[in-house]
Amino acid sequence: MSATRVLILTASYGSGHNEAARSLAAGFAARGVSVTVVDHFRQLVHPVFERISRALYMTLLRRAPLVWGAAYALGDCMASDSPLAFGMTRLGVTRLAALLDRLAPDAVVTVHATPAAALSALAADGRRLPSHTTVVTDFVAHSQWIARGIERYCVAAEEVRHEFVARGIPRERVIVTGVPVRAPFETAVDGAVARRAHGLRADLPVVLAMAGSHGGVGRLPDVVRALGRLPVPLQAVVVAGHDAPLAERLGRRARGTSIRVLGYVDDVRSLMAAADLLVTKAGGMTLAEAMAAELPMLFYGSLAGQERRNERFASRAGIALAARSSRELGRLLERAIADPALLEHLREGIRRARRPDASRRIVDAVLERSRQPS
Repeated sequence: MSATRVLILTASYGSGHNEAARSLAAGFAARGVSVTVVDHFRQLVHPVFERISRALYMTLLRRAPLVWGAAYALGDCMASDSPLAFGMTRLGVTRLAALLDRLAPDAVVTVHATPAAALSALAADGRRLPSHTTVVTDFVAHSQWIARGIERYCVAAEEVRHEFVARGIPRERVIVTGVPVRAPFETAVDGAVARRAHGLRADLPVVLAMAGSHGGVGRLPDVVRALGRLPVPLQAVVVAGHDAPLAERLGRRARGTSIRVLGYVDDVRSLMAAADLLVTKAGGMTLAEAMAAELPMLFYGSLAGQERRNERFASRAGIALAARSSRELGRLLERAIADPALLEHLREGIRRARRPDASRRIVDAVLERSRQPS
């Protein structure tokens, strides 16, 4: 009997979609599945389009985040196949159809809204498609994720499931699985061992600050300034990501303090295990990984759009604090460090909501459906 074949469609806008795709690919491969991961924009539209559109997206996030927030809100007011999308959801459809013919997958998993909509366009054209599961990588229900032909939505939390059901998706088609995280986040890491590995003291609280893989998109300079002004003793590690000029600038600002500034790091899991509090913006993957690590969060600098809605979810779920201004950031930092009971309250909420085994849950659901007779 031939191996089950699964196609995963992703997109390189932010690191979260690709991280989810890689996690799922590893999960399928571990089950003996033949898995193919395809970047929709790079491989099915055009690599030049992918580079230009991704650069535009990053520029909007850095220079005009309110414009991106407005576009995100407008997209939530339109159906994914709306004529107002000017054909964007049909990008790559021809090559996607050819790819489906060539690979003949038993199941397709999408971890980005655009390839999900492209598959929906093929369904609207009358094409017979394999079982289609979409994995929503943020903690919200957005109209662009909702499209015809999607058999199953895998979502981060029960609250997100309620949102999809409220927007007309049958309850049985929405499964609460969590967001797939990298393998190191699926298992526990000893915090004391992690602190020793990073040269951090056991008797002082540790604050970890980051803003995704592209640190310049966040507001880390404000965070370093607030950490440097705190009257309480602590240790801080600030991760600037791939932005080397930012790391250099933060290093100069942190000189003479207990704040350690790093560039891009691979072992984020160990740093999260060593920390008592994470200061970050509310990217979907960052939120999922911090929950898997049982690490309380303080959100600051979340971008308009999906990050603000992720932040709202986490605040309402009782698993994070949220600062809207630099003054509020300093006040909440001081309160969190001085109040272990507050951090423990947040951890308790995280323990109830975390799903570090999301990849396994999704793989199980996809394989169960793909092996059912059509």
